[in-house]
Amino acid sequence: MIAREHLGTARIPGGDELKLYRHDRDFMIVMGHNELMSTRKSGSEVALATMSIDRLKGRKAPRLLIGGYGMGFTLRAALEQLGPDARIMVSELVPGIIEWARGPMAEVAAGCLDDPRVTLVMQDVADAISDAAYGGAPRYDAILLDVDNGPDGLVRDANDAIYSAKGLRQAKNALTPGGVLAIWSAAPDPVFTNRLKKNGFDVDEQKVAARSNGKGAKHVIWFASVP
Repeated sequence: MIAREHLGTARIPGGDELKLYRHDRDFMIVMGHNELMSTRKSGSEVALATMSIDRLKGRKAPRLLIGGYGMGFTLRAALEQLGPDARIMVSELVPGIIEWARGPMAEVAAGCLDDPRVTLVMQDVADAISDAAYGGAPRYDAILLDVDNGPDGLVRDANDAIYSAKGLRQAKNALTPGGVLAIWSAAPDPVFTNRLKKNGFDVDEQKVAARSNGKGAKHVIWFASVP
């Protein structure tokens, strides 16, 4: 039997520790006893990108914000879908995540962070949204959030603000007309669905397979568009 190999530990600002493991050819990022992400389960992270871009109705030079990087599945899928004039900002809070992407997981990252269409910022995605909402930066055509475990936070208490009514209003102000706020979640959350609607979004909630082969557990993505 192949043993699981511990490759590194990273501290979440204001939160707990993340640990990177490798088992055979697979990688996983774990917090405590919770496996937060794994190279075995990329289907819903890919769908977060592809299904969002499908909703942009062929915009020639879309501007996207992705928070956070994770294992890069969403970023790579977006780059595969978008043309040379697209621009993607990736907002990642945990330096260790990027160190792993450029180190032991470099083959998985496949150079996506070095694509000329990509700008990486080491900050809370809430700050990137706030900058666009209040005129400090251009607005986005799509904001793709795979932060924490979804609205039911697990990793960091401060992440709850992103999914609050105030956070959703900021996200709406940070989007262009017809723009899309796409939010990944490990599970459904009817209260959050209603919160999106109450804050002026048109909401399309989709269940998506966690694995790329369509098998296994289902995750949820809300596609909340600006009317």
